Amino acid sequence: MSDLQKYIRQRKLHDDEFAEGFDEGYQLFKLGAILRQARESYGFTQEYLAQKLKTKKSAISMIEEHAEEVTLSALEKFAAVLGKKIEFSLR
Repeated sequence: MSDLQKYIRQRKLHDDEFAEGFDEGYQLFKLGAILRQARESYGFTQEYLAQKLKTKKSAISMIEEHAEEVTLSALEKFAAVLGKKIEFSLR
């Protein structure tokens, strides 16, 4: 277990407010980070991806930074430009 994981675990135990919203917030952060990494792995800028999606650079930034506001159709289009598909699982 990393130091960060230990810190999060301890903080969740002692801070109910932190614990309450952490998991959901982390998943949204992770989604945005995954999208950004995928874009960057292709060498695409936000501007280039925006052009391919016929949108604005600010929309790409919003998707990557505020994934809670992204629609499924936007995710699918984002993935399609990268030659990827979106997969979901329920656990």
